[in-house]
Amino acid sequence: MTVIGWHASHEQLHPKDLLIALQHAEKSGFTAAMCSDHFAPWSERQGHSGFAWSWLGAALQATDLPIGIVNAPGQRYHPAIIAQAVGTLEAMFPGRFWAALGSGEAMNEHITGDAWPRKEHRNERLQESVAVIRALLAGEEVSHDGHITVDRARLWTRPDTPPPLLAAAVSPQTAAWAAKWADGLATVNQSVDALRDVVEAYRGAGGTGPLVLQVHVSYAASEDEALQIAHDQWRTNVFSPPLCWDLDSVEAFDIASKHVTPNDVRGSVLISSDLGEYVDQLKEFIALGFDEVYLHQVGSDQRSFIEAFGEHVLPRLTVTAKAEATPEVVA
Repeated sequence: MTVIGWHASHEQLHPKDLLIALQHAEKSGFTAAMCSDHFAPWSERQGHSGFAWSWLGAALQATDLPIGIVNAPGQRYHPAIIAQAVGTLEAMFPGRFWAALGSGEAMNEHITGDAWPRKEHRNERLQESVAVIRALLAGEEVSHDGHITVDRARLWTRPDTPPPLLAAAVSPQTAAWAAKWADGLATVNQSVDALRDVVEAYRGAGGTGPLVLQVHVSYAASEDEALQIAHDQWRTNVFSPPLCWDLDSVEAFDIASKHVTPNDVRGSVLISSDLGEYVDQLKEFIALGFDEVYLHQVGSDQRSFIEAFGEHVLPRLTVTAKAEATPEVVA
């Protein structure tokens, strides 16, 4: 049965508000959660950037939900520190944590003052970082010289079983490459055809583990309000790579999105006041083989979204999943 979870956007809400919303999501029927890990928001209008790793400890303690994070080791974070962070969370909350690892975006990573590498070098750095993290979680002492440097690192507090390390990928090319090292795949909503290509590329290259999908939605009482919210909060997120990877400041994203129209945002966000439309679209995504789907309401009113989806959307997806999983018995 597909897990339907709630996404916590640190760029958009104060961490206290995110924690309250997470607890409300659990009470309303969401069975998992995931969060972003940004140093800066995508826009001045979003205006937040809480430290995800501090929040995760509180979130895991305050709920019984499994929770994941999307993280980019190698520049802003040394991979030994990420190994220590994921190892500690998994040791404290066994079986409830996962991390999806990607090559990052310049807007978060430029703060170190190091040069922003070309994409192929970022992928190489990511693969080295994953190898370091896995070795440390296995109890090895690690020294490494490459895109990242490690000198005699060792983790003294480790979980009994390492948490899953998924790959964060958007394109079929990256998904196929990630199949070599990932415990699963995490991606974001695109067209059904584009998502099918990503899934087939990952599975076709031998990728195993869960398929995770983050879906951006804008739900409101009216279609016009939902569209206005999406345009206000998410128009900086309509750009394809490499632009979205390489812009390095909030100001640059706001300038780049100056001429993005409300309808341009529809390619990145599901926008509707009709809960039935969300059910139909999410069923299409689930049919592609996604094991976990995380819903991200791009507006600030999380309570109304959580309550509406908890009452009217999640039960219909759960009933459908149960029905499809139960073979018909013929007398």
